[in-house]
Formats: sequence, structure tokens, C-alpha cells
Amino acid sequence: MEWLHALFQKSPEAALFLTLAIGYAVGKINFGRFQLGGVGGSLLAAVVISQVGVEIDNGVKSVMFALFIYAVGYNSGPQFFNSLNKSSLREIALAVILAVTALITVIVLAKMFHLDKGLAAGLAGGALTQSAIIGTAGDAIARLPLPAEQIKQLQANVAIGYAVTYVFGSLGAIIVCVNILPRFMGMDIKTAAANIEAKLRGGAQMAAGATPALPSLVGRAYRVEQGAGQTVQQIEATAKDDFTVEMVRRGTQTLELRPDLALDRGDVIIVVGRRTEVVSASSVIGPEVLDHNGPPLAMQSREAVFTRKGMNNMTIDQVRYAVDRDMRHGIYVEKITRMGRPIPVLADTIVQHGDVITFYGSATDTERAAKEAGYILEPNDKTDFVYLGIGVLVGLLIGLLSVQIGDVPLTLGAGGGALLSGLVFGWLRAKRPVFGAMPHPAGQLLQDFGLAAFVAVVGLNSGKQALVTIQQNGATIFLLGIVVTMLPLLITMVIGRYLLRYDNTAVFAGALAGSRSANPAFGEVLAKAESTVPTVPFAITYALANVLLTLLGPLVVGLV
Repeated sequence: MEWLHALFQKSPEAALFLTLAIGYAVGKINFGRFQLGGVGGSLLAAVVISQVGVEIDNGVKSVMFALFIYAVGYNSGPQFFNSLNKSSLREIALAVILAVTALITVIVLAKMFHLDKGLAAGLAGGALTQSAIIGTAGDAIARLPLPAEQIKQLQANVAIGYAVTYVFGSLGAIIVCVNILPRFMGMDIKTAAANIEAKLRGGAQMAAGATPALPSLVGRAYRVEQGAGQTVQQIEATAKDDFTVEMVRRGTQTLELRPDLALDRGDVIIVVGRRTEVVSASSVIGPEVLDHNGPPLAMQSREAVFTRKGMNNMTIDQVRYAVDRDMRHGIYVEKITRMGRPIPVLADTIVQHGDVITFYGSATDTERAAKEAGYILEPNDKTDFVYLGIGVLVGLLIGLLSVQIGDVPLTLGAGGGALLSGLVFGWLRAKRPVFGAMPHPAGQLLQDFGLAAFVAVVGLNSGKQALVTIQQNGATIFLLGIVVTMLPLLITMVIGRYLLRYDNTAVFAGALAGSRSANPAFGEVLAKAESTVPTVPFAITYALANVLLTLLGPLVVGLV
């Protein structure tokens, strides 16, 4: 292995990228439905590779962590601030309860079993599967008035505690949200989700496992017979805005489309809208025809970020009736996503600022609707590096601020500062989209690569010491991790049911998984629900948990 040691001495960055490649390959391996993930895999790979002997400059670690934590804040900013309102009080309370009970659990166990600050913070990070704690705790440890060697050991212990407890941290959240919670509530997730959808749809629901055989938005051509003499507006009024006339052909001519255009017998019109209304349109228009013998009619889908003033936290029905009829003419909501996840498009679905709405209709109609809803989400592969650079800089400067209380300096540190800056800059971007572009894939890359590289550097620089600590404390840390994983979830589950009055299993499971920022558990909840119903509460608690649990790192370091 001497040749490998010599290679890494000449090119330490080679060790870093080898670690990432192996780590992500290991992270993709399935153990049943569980995957270790790229971050956990990179940490394990780093510990193994570090035995060869390699040292990465700590400046690389600092830069990667700053980019990662800023991206977390930037991506969560719009939803985080939007969640802080009266309609989300229950979700806010749930996220806070879990974070507080987790903090208390970690501190009590650390004192009972005499864990140092590093192991305690790693225990929190792994058992709560909040990888960002590795960074925020490591940053807080670096600011302690301790010898450099001791600081290095404590930071290594953070990674060790994380690695030992992470696997059950993921599995435990799945066990509680998918297995224990439904039994506790007395109803399975799938049935509960179906009940919510049936209620929102006025009682209609599909058989188990069934999906629509035909798309909900369609276009069809009809020859005017019964509808002769009526205007376009009168024909559309029969469907209460559930279909619109998009083209009128008279002989070989395409007529200018106007609301007051009177239809003649034999005209061929193209109707677009909701399937049920379009299919029944023949009763008021005339027979369907297979070909309108004219130019093709192009319809399109256009995405927009919802930011319209005065309509935050309104239902789709409320928005529909608050908007002038001419403004919503020819527009259909095809899809809504929140933090990248689809939510049900139902009459009582609440839309929030930062949601991405996909409109369906003609090019003119969708452009008008997108501009009125907020701003058009055009395909954009360029990042505003001026905005990014200023945002990270502001965060790092905030992290340098310190308030002295007695002999204890209180500071957000680079991690807390960059997180706060990212939240604010991400929120400002959503409110004023003319600057600060960062395409979602770019933000996700910064988040994923920044964290994985940070963890890899920690593992490479401290892997040798890690094996010694694992041999000494591995079993104890693993068992303590089970407690930290399960106890806060179970306490929060009981409080959520009896104090916060969660009465639907699917909704509660989504909220509980989000309050632990437990993506694997949420994936299992969605699989069981066979519905997007759990996504709405998950999006709120997940945005809050990403901030609250990340801040546990410096709190554990300060209190243990």
C-alpha cells in the first residue's frame, strides 16, 4: 500500500474523489428497502481509505461545509418562512416538540454515560439522521478554547457517533411512522389517505390499486348542431369553466376567437378541458368529429412559482373564485409541487407561496396565468454567482459575531450564519425573482456534494483515531442511538395524537416523518398511502426540521 500512500501524498484530492466514488457506490446498495445513502457510504469509505495515510487541508472542509449549509437554507427558505403562520401552528408545534425532546434525550444520555461533546453530537446526527449536525457541531467544536489535537479528536468523534448510529436512525423512523403509528391510531395509512381524498372530492374514490385509464385534461372536436346560434361564451357557460372553446372552423377558415362569436350550424369547434365535461359537451354542441380539417392546435404546460399577494394559504377553490373569470379563462391546474414533491390538486388543497404550479392551456393563456400567479419558471441552467457569493459571504460574516455571556461566548458560527443567510436569501429570491437565480439541480448539487465532500474530509483526516474509538465505545453508542431514534419519535407521536389532535393516520405519518427530516420514512409512508396526501404536512415539518435539527449541533456541544 506504499504506492497508494505516495499517490495520496502527492495528490490528496485524488483520495477525496476516490472516497466519493466508492461511498456513493456503497450507498446505492439495497438492504431490503434500506439504503445507506451517499453521505453514510462516503463516511465509511473515508475511514477505510484513511488507513493508508492521507491528510486533506481543512480549508477544503470549511468551503464545502459553507456551500452545503447555505444551499440547505436557500432551498428551504421560501417554505420555512411560509410555514410560520397560524394555519401551520400544529405542524410548527410538532417539529419543535421533536427537536426539544431529541435535544433533552441526547444531553441526558451523554451525561449518564459520560460521552464527550463529539460523541454526543455524532449520536444526535446519526440517530436523528440529520447529517448537517456533523458540520454545525464540528464548527462549534473548532471554536472551543482547547488544544488543536483535542479539537481534532472531538471532531473525529462526531463522525464516529454519526456512522455508528445512522443505520438504525433511518430504520427506526420507518418503524415508528409506518408500523407503530398506524396501530397506535387504529387505522392504516392507505385507508386514511383514501378517506381524505374522498372527503375533498365530495365522496368519490377509486377502488384500491386503480388509476385513471384516461388523462383528466383532453381536447375534442365537435360539429355544431344543437349549439347553433349560441355564442362561444354561452357554450362555455354550460360547463362552468370546466372546458373552453379553443378554435372555431367555418368551412376552410379559422375564425378569430371571441366570447361573442355566434356559432353556425356545421362549424367545427375544438373544446379543451376536464374530461367529464368535454365528453358530455356533445349534448349541447353536436356530434364529435375525428378531424377538424384545419391547422393543428398546440396546447402547452407552463410552470410558475406561486407568489401572488393576498392569496397565500388559500384553497384552490378560494383562489378560483377570487380571480376574475376572464383572467382564469382557458386555464387548468395540471399539477402542484411543494419542495419538489407533488401535492393533491383538489378543491380544498391549500396553496402556499413557493409552490410550483403547472398550468395547462394555450400559449397565451398559460403565460397570462403564470404571470398573474407569481413568476414564470423558465428553464434556466445558469446560476447567479454574484448572489451566491454575497449570500455565503454574509453568512460567514454573521458567523463571526459573538456575544459574551459570563465566560461563555455565544455565536452562530459559520454553520449557523450560512444557514440563516441561505434562508433569507432563498426567501428573497422567491419574493423577487428578477435576481439570484439558482436552478434547483444546481442547489441540490451544492447541497449533496458539499455535505458528502465535507464528511469525506472529516473521515479521511480522522479515520485512524475513529477505529480506536469504535472499538472502545461502539456497542454503547449504537444502543444509545436506538434510544435517541425511538424515544423522541414516540413522545412526539403521543403528544401529537392527544394534545395536537392529529386524527388522520396518513396526515400524521407525513407530519411525523417531516419533523424528523426522515426522507426514507416519508418514502415508505407514500408507498403505503398510494397517495400524495401525506406530502402537505410533510413539506411544512420537513422545512422546519431542517433548520431546528441542524441547530442541535452547537446546542449539544455547548450543553454537554
